[in-house]
Amino acid sequence: MYTAPCSRLAGRVGAVLILKLPESVAVVQRRGPGLSLLAHSCPAACVTFQHLNFLKRQYVTKGGGEFRQQAQPKRERMAALPEERDDAVIRDVQELPALRLPPPSQTPPQEGVAPAREMQAGVPQEARSERQWRELKVEKGELLGVYARLSKIKLTALVATTAAAGFAMAPVPFDPSVFLLASLGTGLASCAANSINQYFEVPFDSNMNRTKNRPLVRGQISPLHAVAFAASCAVPGVGLLALAVNPLTGFLGALNIVLYTCCYTPLKRLSIANTWVGALVGAIPPIMGWTAATGSLDAGALLLGAFLYSWQFPHFNSLSWNLREDYSRGGYRMMSVTHPALCRRVALRHSLALMGLSALAPPLGLSTWTFPLISLPINLYIGYLALRFQRDGERASARRLFFCSLWHLPMLLLLLITCKKPRGEHGGAQTTVGGQVQDS
Repeated sequence: MYTAPCSRLAGRVGAVLILKLPESVAVVQRRGPGLSLLAHSCPAACVTFQHLNFLKRQYVTKGGGEFRQQAQPKRERMAALPEERDDAVIRDVQELPALRLPPPSQTPPQEGVAPAREMQAGVPQEARSERQWRELKVEKGELLGVYARLSKIKLTALVATTAAAGFAMAPVPFDPSVFLLASLGTGLASCAANSINQYFEVPFDSNMNRTKNRPLVRGQISPLHAVAFAASCAVPGVGLLALAVNPLTGFLGALNIVLYTCCYTPLKRLSIANTWVGALVGAIPPIMGWTAATGSLDAGALLLGAFLYSWQFPHFNSLSWNLREDYSRGGYRMMSVTHPALCRRVALRHSLALMGLSALAPPLGLSTWTFPLISLPINLYIGYLALRFQRDGERASARRLFFCSLWHLPMLLLLLITCKKPRGEHGGAQTTVGGQVQDS
């Protein structure tokens, strides 16, 4: 029998290899640059790792400037053991129990698919199907809710409310038909901008806990469906504002859509300047309400826009402070992520600016002198919370400042409308005909 001599011979060869291994490694290290140059000089399509028998596996190689995927080659059957065996050697070896494999599938295997992927032992078919991507079918009754989430209905409601406040503050008689048309057109423009924003940010929203359940991320509707919905909101929205209200308001509505989708959305991944551009987008709706009522751009409209512009910094900076991890995973360059100290300073700066803007309302003829006095308590309170947020930078202080901003803006606009200066004190009565101001 040859089993024992072969074993001894293999042991001697192994010992010699172990002793020679350090010398071989040193030789390879000395010849490393030459080998690397030789490997780089050979084309990738000629010499690849798949030619080595012990590295046969599924791999992806690059040859000719294109990627191509090769399937795992079939395993060769092991050669039968020789009949001559040494009973003294194998008598203590116990036979392994036979593996119970699932019955083979009736369908022939697809070409280019590895057998390891076709057969997963011990995993039920139902469990494997749950892990795969499946198309989500939405019933017609659920489309309304999907559209509401796609258009960010709460944010759209806030935009329409600020536009209505701008319309109400205009020093002209109230026209219900123009008011409804302006509010509807502004809301549709906001729905379009929010939908296009979600269409562009699907890959990044999927990495954030706050946005991973949006309709496009979950696949509840197709991207083409979302774009069609955005177009069906943008075209009639801007058309209503331009044709039924006045061209200036229509221009501002179209400008807001472009700023939000083409400037603010890509800037979120490039620079912290996105926060200032986003504040400008939020400042335009009350100006649109003013221009819808008067047909002109006055100092009062700019002051209303300044209120919304400054309010957004304590509101958004405190919100983004507790979402820094999410924004970082999504790759967004927010002040709270890249410039945390600046984020807190800007929030405090614009919280204090709200008091100065309130003091400018009476000189510009927007309100009586009562407004700066009765709005001082809420302005001082949001300034105090912003100061605490600037000093400690804790999550709790950021949360208090954010929740304060939620009720501060409606209260401020309500007080402003309550203290609105009567029309007779604006230098003569004014009326509107088709959205154009005429003195009487």
